[in-house]
Amino acid sequence: MRYYILTLGCPKNDVDSEGMGQLLNAAGHAPVADPAWADVLIVNTCGFIDPARDESLAALSELAAAKSPCQRLIAAGCLAELGGDALRAAVPGVDAVLSTRRSHDIVDMVEGRPGASRSPLSASRIATTPSAYLQIADGCDGPCAFCLIPRIKGPYRSKPKVAILQEAQALADQGVQEIVLIAQDTTAYGLDRGETDGLARLLETLIAQTPAVRWWRIMYAYPQRITPRLIKAMATLPPVCHYLDLPLQHAHPDTLRRMGRPADVDRVRRVIGDLRASMPDIALRTTFIVGYPGETRREFRALVDFLHEMQFDHVGVFPFWPQEGTPAAALPDQVPQQIREDRYHRLMQDQQIISQSCNQTQVGRTLPVLVEGLAEVEDDLEPLIVGRCYRDAPEIDGLVWVQGAAEPGRWITAHITAATEYDLWGVMSST
Repeated sequence: MRYYILTLGCPKNDVDSEGMGQLLNAAGHAPVADPAWADVLIVNTCGFIDPARDESLAALSELAAAKSPCQRLIAAGCLAELGGDALRAAVPGVDAVLSTRRSHDIVDMVEGRPGASRSPLSASRIATTPSAYLQIADGCDGPCAFCLIPRIKGPYRSKPKVAILQEAQALADQGVQEIVLIAQDTTAYGLDRGETDGLARLLETLIAQTPAVRWWRIMYAYPQRITPRLIKAMATLPPVCHYLDLPLQHAHPDTLRRMGRPADVDRVRRVIGDLRASMPDIALRTTFIVGYPGETRREFRALVDFLHEMQFDHVGVFPFWPQEGTPAAALPDQVPQQIREDRYHRLMQDQQIISQSCNQTQVGRTLPVLVEGLAEVEDDLEPLIVGRCYRDAPEIDGLVWVQGAAEPGRWITAHITAATEYDLWGVMSST
């Protein structure tokens, strides 16, 4: 059969879609780029916040309206996990629902037979870009009042180290240059098995056994679990990017307590200080939620002040969206939508100034750049390379634009000559 997969949501869904695709390929089915050519349509949905649910339902509805009588539509992923019956009711054209915890049964569902459960580790990864995500755990034990992930994904489960090593080696064998470690909380790796410093130990092993991978990047690290050993590993192992993503969500203790998040903001300051002391060139990313129920002007002001104090290189800001079924949706003192939007724009405007300043410090530096492709330019203009330096994670951060031409997956050295709020510009350097 021919299958078409549409992936929505976060990088973890990208990994799940890759896994489903490889299982289908191994069973003799073939991917197609156009849904009109497919026998089976698969939408890997996101259900994290209302806009993501709306996008997933819209995509399902569009495919359902256009599909022929001989095509089948499968709704997979987080929205399917939240409620298959409700999803079918919302989109009558959905023929089957596959929850995120059963994505390894995709072959049986596509072939229309119940069959025995397949191992989620049975599929080999096939790299399509010079960077790849590697999921080291699934699920979450966090008590965040605004989040449905524990309900969708279940409890935190660290992937066996041998499986991670096999997957990393398979990616390295295909020429992948950058591997991005992801989980709901990468720094919790191994805790469910009683291990300490699990992420640091995993990094040390991965780097020792897959020397061909030039960059290792850590996403979704929680400050309360960042240990001295992890900082040392990041600072002393050359392939580890001096980059860290810390999803803080807020900076006022009262707001954080209502969120069900760790509220020791001074500890966050100390951890960030330790990271910068060990790696003065480290790039830090975080995310914040504004307009959370009960967020006062004083609490929002504290967040603004913290933003300016910490000088993060990259920040994602999200207006609060009440999610049905979460404690946050039932909290009193819901912030009006207009105020949420105003606070979002205020924080983003301030961060643009900070990002510009952080990027400006890179002017004059010479940086390794991983080439992702060539920009489209007019015929009479010089080619323009599109790539990333260690400071930028795939898809969510900025780019480095360099005059010249190079193949995707190649490395170049760029002398940085200019900076904007999000991107760097440079020229090829021979050093």
